[in-house]
Order: sequence, then structure tokens, then C-alpha cells
Amino acid sequence: MKKKRKMFIACIIIILLIGIKFIIPTWTPSIKGTDSISTLQQVEINGTKLEVMVRGQNRSNPIIIFVHGGPGCSEIPYVRKYQDLLEKDFTIVHYDQRGSGKSFHFFEEYSNLSTDVHVDDLLALTDYISKKYKQKKILLIGHSFGTYIGLKAASKAPEKFTAYIGIGQVADTMKSELDGWEFTKSQALLAGNRADVEKLESLKDSIEKGEAYTPRNLIRKYGGAARLINDNMDYYLGFLFSPEYNFLDVVRYLKGVSVSQSILLPEERQHSITSLVDRIEIPCFFVMGQYDYMTSVNAAKAYFNRLEAPEKDFVIFGISAHYPQFEEKKEFAAWLNQRWEELGEN
Repeated sequence: MKKKRKMFIACIIIILLIGIKFIIPTWTPSIKGTDSISTLQQVEINGTKLEVMVRGQNRSNPIIIFVHGGPGCSEIPYVRKYQDLLEKDFTIVHYDQRGSGKSFHFFEEYSNLSTDVHVDDLLALTDYISKKYKQKKILLIGHSFGTYIGLKAASKAPEKFTAYIGIGQVADTMKSELDGWEFTKSQALLAGNRADVEKLESLKDSIEKGEAYTPRNLIRKYGGAARLINDNMDYYLGFLFSPEYNFLDVVRYLKGVSVSQSILLPEERQHSITSLVDRIEIPCFFVMGQYDYMTSVNAAKAYFNRLEAPEKDFVIFGISAHYPQFEEKKEFAAWLNQRWEELGEN
């Protein structure tokens, strides 16, 4: 009886802890410094509320707005661990896009969601941030699918931004997927994993027709997503322990991924960014990890070669994959600081 009573009490405690985690208020830890900034709040943008996290050691530092990928994959749950160096020299803005993460609202209508809607939200958020922090121009950085949104925004309103940086830049989707397929199959063959090879071979026709993607779990398995970090574990630990997200936010996140990807991935397949943007009027930089097969280096380089900009550079980080800003965070921070100084001299 004593053992059963202890088990019962333990179960009640676990249930209570889970319940508390569902409703506990969220926040982002403070940063030391008299002029530091560390806020997490909902901001009214274009008729919806977007969750916006702003962090930096000095609010007068230049501002970076990061556009997350996915679609629907907010980086707010875990990104603090990778941006501590950037926070010294920049004010970093992350936001959950409309219908994503903490910006997913259960009774809001998302049937009209599109990348154009996301672009308009991003431009309105840029105006809000620019006015609030009294800075005329902002550095825009997109990651993965966020580069589709970010590059369209930079093309539509270049006067709002100092420069555009695409990390894991999307390009010709079919070319990128076939590159990922070739890499993953070759690695599966080397590993002697016949089941993976057969799975990939069964998908090739669909991938070539633009009807399917190279399975992300297999790209991840063979090092084409991340090599120096565990990106999936970052999410799991962030969902469990990050003060920025509670369990209700995790439900929002999962629902938002489902809604966003069902709408936006077909849009990307039907309207390649390579046919939408062939020139931007601000400096443009593509930053790729050498082993990135989520958005392949070869596809990004082919697009970069055709894209026109007043200044551009194609940068490869040699030991990372889809997350060079995280996998090689010291090197990325050093590169970004140097690049910012050079932009200031022009």
C-alpha cells in the first residue's frame, strides 16, 4: 500500500508539473548592462499579433532581424544559446511568423496565408523596430525557408535594409532536392544501409517531378542538416526548459508547422525564388555550410551567379551544414562583425 501511495503521489506531482508548464508565463532572461535590452512580447502587426524577442547588450547597437525557416519553425525556443556573441555587438530581433509558434492563434483564419503576407508582415515589423529603436536601416538575415521571405522583402523594399544575408539560401527547389538525394543515397550506400537506399530510389521519380522532398530524417541521419550540433535535440530541450516557451506554445508550434507547411511549401515549388527575384538594390550575401543538403550549396551558387546586386559575396563555412551560424558561431560572429564594418565604410 505504501508503494502504491508513493506512486500515486508521484503521478499527481508529474501531472501538476506538466499542467504548470502549460500555463506558466513566458519570458526571456535579462542581460547585464545599464543599456541592455531583453524583451519577449506580442506586437500588433497587420491585424495579427506576432511574438517578438529582442536581445542585446546595448540597445543602440545596430539591429539584425532574423527570419526563421521551416516553414513554421520558430527558433525562439533555443536560439539564445547560439547568439551570445552576436548580442555583444548587435541588437538581435527574432519573431515568430504569422501562424507559427507563439504567433499561432487558435481561432485565427490562416487559409489566406502566403509568402506575400509574410513579406508584408516583415516590412511592417521592420518599420516598428526602426521607429522604436530609432534606427533608419536594419540588417536582414533569413535562414532556410526564411530566405525565400527575406529575399522577397529585400527586393520589395530595399530602402529599409542595410544589406541582406541568406543563410542556407533557398534556390531552385528541384535542383536542391536532387543534390540532397544524390548525397543521401551515396552516404547510405557507403554505410551499407540497403533499406535507406531502397527508400530513396522509390522516391526519385516523385522528387524529379517536384512532387516530393528528399526525406529530412535521412538527410539529417547522414550529416546533411547538422554536423556539429543536434538541431532536433535543441528543439526538444528548448520546449522542455526554455523560459520563452511553455507547453501551450509547443502545441501552437506543432499546429503552426502543420498549417504553414501545407500552404507555403507548395507555393515555393510552384514559384521558385529564382524566377521571382533576379536583382536586389542592396548588398547581398549568401552564407552556406559546406555540407548543407537541406538547401544545397550547388543550387544556391547557381542562383547567386545570376542574381544581380550592387555588392555580393558567396561565403562557405567549411565544417558545418545547414546551420553555420550555430555550428560555427564564433567564426560566423567574427565574419558578421567584419562585414558590418566594411558595409559602414562604403
